[in-house]
Amino acid sequence: MCGIVGYVGYRRILPVLLDGLKRLEYRGYDSAGVTWPEEGGLMRVRAKGKLSVLEDTLEDYRSTKSKVGLGHTRWATHGEPTEENAHPHTDCTGELVVVHNGIIENYYSLREQLKKEGHRFMSETDTEVLAHLIEKYLDDDLEAAVRQALKDVTGAYALGVLWARRPDMLIAARKQSPLVLGISENETFMASDIPAILPYTREVIFLDDGEMAILTEQGISICSLENGQEIEKAPQQISWDAAMAEKSGYKHFMLKEIYEQPQAILNTFRGSIIPDTGEIELPEIGIETQTIQRLKRIVLLACGTSWHAGLIGKYWIEKWAGIPVEVDLASEFRYRDLLMDEDVLTIPISQSGETADTLAGLRIAKNLGSPIVSICNVLGSTITRESDGTVYTHAGPEIGVASTKAFTSQLTALYILALFLAQKRKSVSMQDAATYLKALMKVPGIIEEHLSKWHEHSRKLADEFYTKADFLYLGRHLQFPVALEGALKLKEISYIHAEGYAAGEMKHGPIALIDKDMPVVALVPGDHVYEKMISNVEEVKSRRGIVVALGRQEDEGLKRISNVMIGVPEADPMINPFLYTVPLQLIAYEIALARGCDVDQPRNLAKSVTVE
Repeated sequence: MCGIVGYVGYRRILPVLLDGLKRLEYRGYDSAGVTWPEEGGLMRVRAKGKLSVLEDTLEDYRSTKSKVGLGHTRWATHGEPTEENAHPHTDCTGELVVVHNGIIENYYSLREQLKKEGHRFMSETDTEVLAHLIEKYLDDDLEAAVRQALKDVTGAYALGVLWARRPDMLIAARKQSPLVLGISENETFMASDIPAILPYTREVIFLDDGEMAILTEQGISICSLENGQEIEKAPQQISWDAAMAEKSGYKHFMLKEIYEQPQAILNTFRGSIIPDTGEIELPEIGIETQTIQRLKRIVLLACGTSWHAGLIGKYWIEKWAGIPVEVDLASEFRYRDLLMDEDVLTIPISQSGETADTLAGLRIAKNLGSPIVSICNVLGSTITRESDGTVYTHAGPEIGVASTKAFTSQLTALYILALFLAQKRKSVSMQDAATYLKALMKVPGIIEEHLSKWHEHSRKLADEFYTKADFLYLGRHLQFPVALEGALKLKEISYIHAEGYAAGEMKHGPIALIDKDMPVVALVPGDHVYEKMISNVEEVKSRRGIVVALGRQEDEGLKRISNVMIGVPEADPMINPFLYTVPLQLIAYEIALARGCDVDQPRNLAKSVTVE
């Protein structure tokens, strides 16, 4: 997830671009750049680091009178966060620049073909391919060249294009990445999100997939990327204030990020899987097939929510790859007498890539000879640099302290990594792998379809239970770690005491706590432990506990023995952790809201724990 801003009009360009980028910096902050027409060519200024570094670099250019330009703030996905990899990117002539948000899945094959045709690449990014592709097709018609180039592209993009020979206009295009256009008198705007343009206009057009827009001082024209046919779109009036706009209309970043999960999951597996054949490609895995085939054990290393993701990943890896898996809390792992060698794969899991305990554990394992493959959301972070390879979670920046989309993106990475290991060890047939991948591909659509319904159920549940002092979460098999994560979310943001427990362990202690005032959240999908879970629910009922059940929508028996039930669609049991996690996030959010808590910045917590 990156931030794009573009402007054509009568204002001086740098204040508009920098103001817009500041409002989009939540979308990416590892590098930034701007470009504008200057003396028949293009000026391009880029800088590594936060936007303030770019601002300092631009001090010498404040006098520019240009009134057209593009800006970009980056969240690295291909290529480390360096000045060379910062946007905008240019073609061989230097006369055409591109800014881009998204992932070009076939960038490697396009890059190799363009190199053979004589194109020279200056960065490691997928985006630079777009600049050279447009150059390849460019004669005098920029619009036609952009349309033709994008026909060669597989993946997602929000795109801004500026050409020195047409310094009075910008081109925007979109596929599966957000792009909003703004209109005011004698000026037009483009941006990844509304906050960037809100100070200047409230008249906006949301570009849809497969559409391209030409922005000039006189207005905006929109056409189909497929055939160039003109599309009429009426502007909409935005009534948000600045704070609401930054959150795309959501009340909190946490809620916004819960709703972003379908896209984050999609972005994480997109480009890595070939579902029809069952093949998985992880080009940055960093270890050889022979190493994978000789593995005797895997250690998943993490803290907090990432540890819960690892507990779920253990089930997938052992089932498909047939390798014993340990899931260690990094804060304990680093103090054990470890039995590690080159036949034990260590997989650190970290959203930030800077988690102190996880990093310390990685270094110990590496010193003992263990190969390291990390799962991380931040390209260029310390953990990724010190690993042999990485599977990236393309969740984009997560602003809310309580992890939501980072968690489900980690699950996605673990799911495809488990099948990748199985593929290399030949422990799962390609036909079965294809079946599991197709199940994963359904996850974003299922969540998107049910989010609003789950949210409404959560509001009602919060109204009833927000005054309770204790919650118990129960699950078995894949749902046990989900119960742990659900309880953690409630603790983190509502400050209610909550415990997650393996349901079979309930009668070994926690059952003593159950009474008429305790809500017990039971996760009851229709899997192979269904009957056992029903027995646990009955035990709760017999102690007069309040049963809040999550189970199959059509499960009438579960409804009868529950005080409250939230329906979850029946699906392949392997993907149930995704589907049961999201309602629990919404329950925690709504209860915290009802209690008046600071949802995005809960007390005593930090987003990235970089100290012991």
